[in-house]
Amino acid sequence: MNYSFEYIDIILLAMIAGFIFLRLRGILGKRTGYEGKTPAQFQEVLKKIKVEQNKKPSDKFDDEAKKEFIKGAKIAYETIITDFGDNDNKIKNAKPLLNKDIFNQFDEALQERAKRGHYAEITFIGVNKAEIKEHKKIGNILNVTVNFIAEVITCVRDKEKKIVSGDPGKIKKIYDTWVFSRDITSVNPNWQLINILT
Repeated sequence: MNYSFEYIDIILLAMIAGFIFLRLRGILGKRTGYEGKTPAQFQEVLKKIKVEQNKKPSDKFDDEAKKEFIKGAKIAYETIITDFGDNDNKIKNAKPLLNKDIFNQFDEALQERAKRGHYAEITFIGVNKAEIKEHKKIGNILNVTVNFIAEVITCVRDKEKKIVSGDPGKIKKIYDTWVFSRDITSVNPNWQLINILT
């Protein structure tokens, strides 16, 4: 009698093990990655991403767009001027703001300054005025010409720290006309400096 009970126990255990195995195989064999629901906090993020992806670049250059452009142009102007005044002889922060030709011109000027053993001291006071002179659309490219009036303290010294040009104790008013450009079909909102008018 004892042997018969042992056989029944073994059969029952085998059946339970087989059932568990089949259930696990069914689950593990069908799941191929994350199939759960997206957490609530990420659903809003995904919606925003989809909206941004569906947005088309605006080709309007209305009053609102001009205001935003001028804000960015002032920041770009200061970034470029101060980067050119740094004494590491490299354009770093301003590089994305310059097209290839302008970058090469700035880089050559810095290398020439370094060869002469000169270094610059530039303190940017601020932009007094920035206004759009004109804007032209050529195909998908929008070019905007901006007149800047700014104040800086600038001085160039030689190896012996003698002043070559400028005055470290005098604020100088500078007048610049720069041309910025952007492909209006691009999702990249950044503008680049493409020309400096004299």
